[in-house]
Amino acid sequence: MNDLLLDLPSDTRAKLIAALESGYLTLTPSVTGMHATLGRVENAEALASALHELHALGMSPRGAAAALRAIDRVVARQRKPDLVLSGLKVDGIFARDTRQVYDELLGAAERSVWLSSFVYHNGPKVFDTLAKRMGQRPELTVNILINIQRTWDDTTKSEHLVSAFAHTFWSKGWPGQRRPRVYYDPRALEIGESGKAVLHAKAVVVDDEALFITSANLTEAASARNIEMGVLLRDRSMALTVVSYFQRMIEGEYLRLLPG
Repeated sequence: MNDLLLDLPSDTRAKLIAALESGYLTLTPSVTGMHATLGRVENAEALASALHELHALGMSPRGAAAALRAIDRVVARQRKPDLVLSGLKVDGIFARDTRQVYDELLGAAERSVWLSSFVYHNGPKVFDTLAKRMGQRPELTVNILINIQRTWDDTTKSEHLVSAFAHTFWSKGWPGQRRPRVYYDPRALEIGESGKAVLHAKAVVVDDEALFITSANLTEAASARNIEMGVLLRDRSMALTVVSYFQRMIEGEYLRLLPG
C-alpha cells in the first residue's frame, strides 16, 4: 500500500474511510471531487494517485475502506507511547529504561539516525552502539546535533572553540571508523547574553519511524543515576516532523556542520 495512505493524519483517514464506505468517493477520484468530499486536503493529487493504485489492484471502495480501518487500528496501537525513566526505581511504576531504549533504537537502525543532545561525556562508551551499527550498515546515515559550550568568562574566538571541540570529538569522542555528520548551533558561542542560545534538545529519531524525546543527555549519569524522564513514540508522522525541523534548521544555516 502507498506510504501516503499510511502517513495520513488520523482525521483525514477517518473522512476518507467514511466517504469510501458511503459511496461518496470512488477509487478514481478527481482532485476537485476529493476536495468537495473531504474538504481541503494536503497533497490531494498524490492522495488521488494512491487511490488509483488501489483501483488498479482490483480493490473496491469498501475493500479499501476496510484496509484503511485496519491501518487505523495498527497505527493506534503503535502510537501508544512508552514512559522511559532513569535513576531511582519505584515499585508499581512501569517504565522502560533510558539506556536500554537508546541501545535498542541505535542498535537496530537500518536507514537513518538523528541524535540530538546538549552534552556528551565519555564518547567511546555513549556512542559505542551507534558507531558499531554504522560499521554494520554502510547505508545508514547518521546526523548528530550537539551543543558547543562557551563559559561565561571565555572570550576565545568562536572559530577556535569550534576547532578545539572538533579535534576532541573526532580524536577522543567518536569511536567508529565511519563518521556521522555533526552539527552545532553557532549562537551558543556568542559572547554576552543578548544573542546567546544553546542547543538543548535531547531526542533520537530512527528510520523516520521511532521518536524518543527525553530529558537525558548522552552521559553515564543521565542514563543510570540521574532522575530523567522521556517518552518513546512509534509515530511516523511525528518522527518525520522532527526530522523536517532539524533539516530545515540545517538548510537555513541555523545549524552548522562541525569540521571533520
